[in-house]
Amino acid sequence: MDHAQRSALNSYTANPIDRAPAARRDGKWVRSRLADPDTRLVPLWRLEPLVRLDKETTPVFIAPTDFPSLASAPDALTLLGVLDRRAYFALDLPDDGSEWPPGLAALGRFQDLRRLSAILGDREGGLLAYARAMVYWRRRHRFCGECGMPTQPENAGHLLVCTNERCGRRHFPRTDPAVIVQVESRGRCLLARQSHWPDKRYSVIAGYVEPGESAEDAVAREVREETSIETGRVSYHSSQPWPFPGSLMLGFCAEARTEQIELLDGELAQAAWFDRRAVTRAIRNGGLKLPPRFSIAFRLVEDWFDAGELGPLADVLKGSPDGIGELIAPRVP
Repeated sequence: MDHAQRSALNSYTANPIDRAPAARRDGKWVRSRLADPDTRLVPLWRLEPLVRLDKETTPVFIAPTDFPSLASAPDALTLLGVLDRRAYFALDLPDDGSEWPPGLAALGRFQDLRRLSAILGDREGGLLAYARAMVYWRRRHRFCGECGMPTQPENAGHLLVCTNERCGRRHFPRTDPAVIVQVESRGRCLLARQSHWPDKRYSVIAGYVEPGESAEDAVAREVREETSIETGRVSYHSSQPWPFPGSLMLGFCAEARTEQIELLDGELAQAAWFDRRAVTRAIRNGGLKLPPRFSIAFRLVEDWFDAGELGPLADVLKGSPDGIGELIAPRVP
């Protein structure tokens, strides 16, 4: 399986929407879509999507013609693209105490996308992740980072321009690259946990890429800084957009050159080497919880485990908790 195929297996990557870059710059087309009852708005409040909690948990998308006051607020709308000839816009609902249009809150409840991801379809999860990332970026750039003046949206929300004529700085969407790495030595996988994580939850090493640093160098630095372990050969695995709040996770596998663990920077509470039999025992007796199944961290551990002689990790996890947790309580303004 090549890297492109592996990345397509990660959650949030199965987003078939046409991002329609040319249409963003066509104001007439954008206005016509917002007047079209077939268009759908993807509402988010506090970066959380609106979902219906019935027999199945499904996202709630609304027609702009049903809520014309929302469709006429360009500062809150971002074109996501076109899917099956239908335009989709992210809608950033205000969190300033103002009232929503009647009927909106009755359509569902706002939920944390991370907790929803385990039960959403791949296509729906990808669309919501895209919407969340765009809304987060726009919130961070309401003011120009060059002169501090307010920005105004252009290109259907994909460009923010400083309103100061002497500045005029143009701000485009950005994402923060981060590395996440499965480190192996003699058939064992390095797993670690942070103190604020749920009890017994372990994962692989991760961290942000620093300015002027390659992804491969970031892998070696993060592993060394957190565990003192030196790594050798590094190979790319796959990637995953991670809108919590706005990152691109670059997955790697690395071979360890040393094995002695020393927690150096205080980010980790524990770290240890696990062989496949130890992982199996710990999961079955409740002593180990892996990352949520929708995360690239889980994919890295699963691919390592499945390459061994004990069979697929999915068989070990049957009937065992995997740390995803239940839906959070419904949130309303």
